[in-house]
Amino acid sequence: MASFLMIHGAWHGGWCFERLRRPLEARGHAMAAPDLPGMGGDARALAAATLDRWADFAIAQADTLPGPVILCGHSRGGLVVSRAAERAPEAFAALVYVAALLCEDGRSLYDMMGEPQHGGFSDGLSPVADGLGVALSAQAAIPLFYSHCEPQVQAVSAARLVAEPVRPLGTPVRVTPERFGRVPRHYVECIHDRVLPLATQRAMTAALPCASVTTLDSDHSPFLCVPDALAGALTTIAERTQA
Repeated sequence: MASFLMIHGAWHGGWCFERLRRPLEARGHAMAAPDLPGMGGDARALAAATLDRWADFAIAQADTLPGPVILCGHSRGGLVVSRAAERAPEAFAALVYVAALLCEDGRSLYDMMGEPQHGGFSDGLSPVADGLGVALSAQAAIPLFYSHCEPQVQAVSAARLVAEPVRPLGTPVRVTPERFGRVPRHYVECIHDRVLPLATQRAMTAALPCASVTTLDSDHSPFLCVPDALAGALTTIAERTQA
């Protein structure tokens, strides 16, 4: 049995992993999926959100879980995974990047993807709290995040998106081989991802090789699109970690 600590991506919250809980628990695992501090908050909360604070939050959450703890990040959550592993490598038995950013040292989300307003998000973005956060419209989110999900899942999920703090997005991820690099890492790539196209995912795993790469027939949100398949992939990683 492993404890999976799930770190959500931009605009989301821990709610997005709820369809994953039952298939993981059926396989004998535990799952925790907290909301990152500052998500959807007021100006003060948005301003207080930093990559290191999110990393420290993940480390503190891991301390409350029975081991081994496997830290999983989705999309922007990959930045948090990498930074948490650098700050406390002993806290995690393995790292999993689920259609997530896997950045080399010194690179930020903006370096990897460009600023959101210059990418596929541009039509649906609006600044909030004097630019401390950015909101994404449901209309823009559905084709980007949930293209292969059921219509009801698309609508309900898009309606729950909240403002994203901008400070962590431009923060370079600082990682070293001695700390981050000593925690086994795994990647779950998604064939139909419109946020991180498959070629981008594979370029990241070529630059930072992983212990395993699993391919899912999914859009950017496999925890909503193919939760049972994702639970199976995570279970295989847990078995490998505990072998």
